[in-house]
Amino acid sequence: MAQPPLLSVQSLTARFGGVLALDSVTFELQRGSITGLIGPNGAGKTTLFNCLGRLHAPESGEILLEGESLLRLASHQIAEIGIGRTFQNVALFPSLTVLQNVMVGAHTRSHGDLLSCALRLPWAVREERDARDKALELIDFLALDSVKNLPVAVLPFGTLKRVEMARALAARPKLLLLDEPAGGLNHLELTALGQLIRDCRDQRNVSVLLVEHHMNLVMEISDRVVVLNFGKRIADGAPAEVRCDPEVVRAYLGSACP
Repeated sequence: MAQPPLLSVQSLTARFGGVLALDSVTFELQRGSITGLIGPNGAGKTTLFNCLGRLHAPESGEILLEGESLLRLASHQIAEIGIGRTFQNVALFPSLTVLQNVMVGAHTRSHGDLLSCALRLPWAVREERDARDKALELIDFLALDSVKNLPVAVLPFGTLKRVEMARALAARPKLLLLDEPAGGLNHLELTALGQLIRDCRDQRNVSVLLVEHHMNLVMEISDRVVVLNFGKRIADGAPAEVRCDPEVVRAYLGSACP
């Protein structure tokens, strides 16, 4: 029997005023996979991510994670059920250190409150220690140990991308949403990022939905690629199939496959 998908997006439709941002978009993401989500600017990729994160409510359709609807949840509950996210424009706390920023991600799964932490109740102290240990382990995994005590405001953009990924992973997600993680990276950083995303999938048991404009990266690391254009899904398949799809070439890639 086939394993059910981790994520199922069903006939998702979203509007902004009179603009149809998503038009009955349907696709699935399998456990342990990397799925690329591509399309021209304005295709609906960010709107879809915002629906997955409950930052935007769709007009109709359904989103299921492990068979359970996300649409009944508030945005602050998304991390609790196993979805982590990075952002196109890095969203870190600039005055906090790398370690402190990553610990913020770990705290999304904690049960502590201000009073318990202030009184240093044993269980709250234990949770804080566990969050720190988890953050340090991820800092080592993402090769950030040399900058862990620096405020993120002084770090280069490529490093900030890894800090944000560490913070997302600290919440122990089942599904990691990566929003243009390659933006602003040079060629060497791009190669390292591809391996890092694979390592997240293989070593941390995380499935990945990747929005990215770097086609070589998407086609190299993705198991499947979903293509949006003007809010509609125009292709969904293996990278080699999508690269040669005439409609995808016409709408986005601009040149036929070799």
